[in-house]
Amino acid sequence: MLASAQQGQRPFDLLIYGATGFTGRLVAEYILRQYGLRDPARGNLRWGLVGRNADKLASVRDALGAPADLPLVLADAQDPASLAAMVASTRVVITTVGPYQLYGSPLVAACAAAGTDYVDLCGEPAWMRAMIDAHEAAAKASGARIVFSCGFDSIPFDLGVLFLQQQFRQRFGHAAPRVKGRVRKMKGTFSGGTAASLKATMAAAAADPRVLELLRDSFSLTPGHRGAPQPHGMKPLFDESLQSWVAPFIMAPINTRNVLRSHWLMGQPWGQDFVYDEMLITGPGEKGEQMAQAIAADKSMMGKDGPKPGEGPSLAERESGYYDLLFLGECRHGEQVERLSVAVKGDRDPGYGSTSKMISEAALCLLQGEATVGGGIWTPAAAMGDALIARLRRHAGISFETEA
Repeated sequence: MLASAQQGQRPFDLLIYGATGFTGRLVAEYILRQYGLRDPARGNLRWGLVGRNADKLASVRDALGAPADLPLVLADAQDPASLAAMVASTRVVITTVGPYQLYGSPLVAACAAAGTDYVDLCGEPAWMRAMIDAHEAAAKASGARIVFSCGFDSIPFDLGVLFLQQQFRQRFGHAAPRVKGRVRKMKGTFSGGTAASLKATMAAAAADPRVLELLRDSFSLTPGHRGAPQPHGMKPLFDESLQSWVAPFIMAPINTRNVLRSHWLMGQPWGQDFVYDEMLITGPGEKGEQMAQAIAADKSMMGKDGPKPGEGPSLAERESGYYDLLFLGECRHGEQVERLSVAVKGDRDPGYGSTSKMISEAALCLLQGEATVGGGIWTPAAAMGDALIARLRRHAGISFETEA
C-alpha cells in the first residue's frame, strides 16, 4: 500500500500534538517512562513533542526530565502547511487539543490525506459525524487509521462491551442482544477538555438544529444504518436486573454511539436487535432514588466553576483515583434469562491518569502492527479489539474480568 511505503520513510514513529497542555504533558510523561527515547532494547521508538510555541515545548521537555535531544516540532491548527509537514513526518499522531470541533478538523483532514494514523480523546458526536462524512473516503484511500475517543470516553466502555460479548458467546454459544453498561464506582474528575467540549457542543446545537438532531440520534455515527430503538438514559429509573436505582451518566451520549458504531463496523455480530445503554448505579431504596434524582439535576459540568482546559488534579489525586464499570449481558428465552456480567476496572482517575495511558497504548497498538484494519475512521473496539485489551492489561493498569 502506498501509505505503508510512505510511512516507512518518515523520521518519526509518534508525535504528541498538544504536548504543552495538561493532558498532553501526561501523555508525554507516560511515553517517556514506559517506552523511553530511542532505546533499541525497547523497540527504538522515535517520538517527539508538538505545539505552537518552541519555548513552552522546551519547558515541558525539561520538566519531564527528558533528554535535551527529544525532538520538538512546531505546528499550528491555523497554519495548514505546518500541519501537513508535521503529519507527513510521522506514522502516528496523538492529539489532545480540544474541543475538537473548534481545533481538530484541519488535523483530521491532514492525516486522512497523508496516510497518517491518528488517535484523539474526542467525545463530540456531531463533530465526529462531520469528520466521517468529510474524510472517511480519503482515509480509506490513503490507509490512514483515524480512531476517535481513545480515552475514558470511550475505551473502557467500547472494549468492555466487546469483552462481555466474547465471554457471553463462550458461555452460551451466542451474543447478548441486550447489554447494560453501569458505573459502579468512580473516584476522580472529568477533564477540563471534557467540560469545554460539552459547552462547545451545546453552543453548536443551539446555533444549528442539525447538530441537535445528531445529538439526539443513537445512530448518529452509523451513516445509512438504523438499528433497534435504544434507551435514552436521561432519567433516573429502577433497574430490575440489579435491584438498584440508576442515574444518567454524562459520558453515555458519546459512549453508546461509539459502541453502536463498533457493532456496525464489525458487521453486527451481536444481532440486528442489539440494545445498549449506560447509567450510574446509585443504590437501592429511597436513598438510591434520591441520589439518582440529584445526579440527574446536576449541571455543574456546564458551570463556570467546572474544570478548565489546561488544569488538572495533582499527582496524588490522579494516583488515588479509580473506576469500576459493570457490563451485564442478557438474553431472554420466555421465562428463562441468560445473564453474564464482567467488570472493567482502572487504577487511576478516569479523566487524566487513566486516559493518558489509554490513548498512549492505543497509539502504540496502531504503531506496532497489532491492529490489522485498513484505512478509515474507526472506533477503538473495531480497530484494535483484543490487541488493545491485552496492551491495557499489560501496561495501563486496566483489568477485564468475568464476574458471574
